[in-house]
Amino acid sequence: MENLKHLTKALAVLVVAVAAVAAQEATPTPGNGNAGMAVSGKPAGTDGQFNERYPRYKIRAGDQFDVVFDLSPEFNQTVTVQPDGFVAMRGVGDIHVADQSVPELTVTLKKAYGKILNDPIISVVLKDFEKPYFVADGQVGRPGKYDLRGNTTLVEAIAIAGGFTESSKHSQVLLFRRVDDQWMEAKIIDVKKMEKQGNLKEDPFLHPGDMLFVPKNSFSKISHFIPSYNMGTYFKPF
Repeated sequence: MENLKHLTKALAVLVVAVAAVAAQEATPTPGNGNAGMAVSGKPAGTDGQFNERYPRYKIRAGDQFDVVFDLSPEFNQTVTVQPDGFVAMRGVGDIHVADQSVPELTVTLKKAYGKILNDPIISVVLKDFEKPYFVADGQVGRPGKYDLRGNTTLVEAIAIAGGFTESSKHSQVLLFRRVDDQWMEAKIIDVKKMEKQGNLKEDPFLHPGDMLFVPKNSFSKISHFIPSYNMGTYFKPF
């Protein structure tokens, strides 16, 4: 259910992102082919989200992990993250752990258990968690949700999703990335320019949960109207 909520929110901001694309087309600026922008007004590019190649997995609701105490095995336990992001920990009560990486979670638990144990040695091992994925939508051969295996770039993800269609706008592929529960960052990638120049240095690596959206090109928006020279007018095919 949490994944569906995230996807629903992501789709809800597509209209905002496409509107921003249209605005950029109307007012060209230097470097417009690979520009970052923020959805819902948050400044873009302030946290380096698109530059981080090896992001750490963040704990989510429904994840399950083992907590092992090397010197106090009586506190060893397996816990499941509740929908509100909390876990009930033996001896210290409820602790909020959602959106923390495993190293961050380990520090949080050491701090909490440090109140009842002397310098506890704690290990956290993810047991059951959401498998990494990305979503491809818009003008690609096979829109859908795909497993994210290893290092995958935007161009590679497009190929996995069936490649561009004839109506794709290669120059303004949108890459959506969630910053937190309230904000989503979007970036415009000029894949056409990269492929034409044979330079994929600016081809970003995907993060788990990323969504790419390929809009229609201008020609495809009017291609339904085909000239009929015999009739001297236009008709719209069914």
